[in-house]
Amino acid sequence: MKLTGFADEAARDLATQIKATQELGWEYISARGIDGKNIHDLSEEAFETSVQQLEAAGIKVAEFGSLIGNWAKKIDTDFDITLGEIERAIPRMKRLGTQYVRIMSYAQEPWGSDQQEQERFRRLREIVARFSDAGLIAAHENCMNYGGFSSEHTLRLIEEVPGMKLIFDTGNPVFQRDRSKAEPYPWQDAWEFYQNIREHIVHIHIKDCKNPVADGVEPEYVFPGEGQGYVREIISDLKSNNYDGFIAIEPHVATVFHVTDGQEPDWQQCYDSYVAYGKAMEEIIQGA
Repeated sequence: MKLTGFADEAARDLATQIKATQELGWEYISARGIDGKNIHDLSEEAFETSVQQLEAAGIKVAEFGSLIGNWAKKIDTDFDITLGEIERAIPRMKRLGTQYVRIMSYAQEPWGSDQQEQERFRRLREIVARFSDAGLIAAHENCMNYGGFSSEHTLRLIEEVPGMKLIFDTGNPVFQRDRSKAEPYPWQDAWEFYQNIREHIVHIHIKDCKNPVADGVEPEYVFPGEGQGYVREIISDLKSNNYDGFIAIEPHVATVFHVTDGQEPDWQQCYDSYVAYGKAMEEIIQGA
């Protein structure tokens, strides 16, 4: 197992993200946001500066955390937006020597309404094919998207989209209803979700949280092993099955994810909690 993390939760600027990574003694970072922009939306000059910073620090990029098909895009969003993101991502992944790109399956429509499954499948086939043709791997994350409705929905994507792999996020099932089960739709079980899709997983995101008190309420994000994400059990199972991929922390415990519009996060708290989270994750892996 190799540890990495979404260090934009520690700082907006890349220099401080690198500092947090080095404080943990890690060699990898999961690239997502730099100075408030996704890595595929940086200007060419800003991207090249970022590459030089990473190279000078000896930090490699474990995954390209794109916005492709993410929860902020509805399925009827202009597909040219997605194609543009792909066109910018591919050469940047090659420049960074990064094999994996995180993708999603577009925002969930209210349950019971038309999810436009066939259009989702069509788009994902093209997304995956474009990366595959470039020798890269597109991996779908179970988030607030079609695949996040349940493990059955994720497996349906696997059936419909040749070559697609999976990123499993331990925390995302905890705050979503399981739409493969009968009403009143229980909260998803992260361990069950993981077991159902395990053979397709190529990358792991670590969040942990507790079931929300009600629908539409943000869950309480906690340190790994303190919530209902079955983090310890999943890490133990991965080790017993000789998983040699990446474990990426995505803490969500700091103010960066809990401020209201117009407020500035407490970035020192964000930095400190990111480093503490990484150390807690190291302890879990060592003790598994």
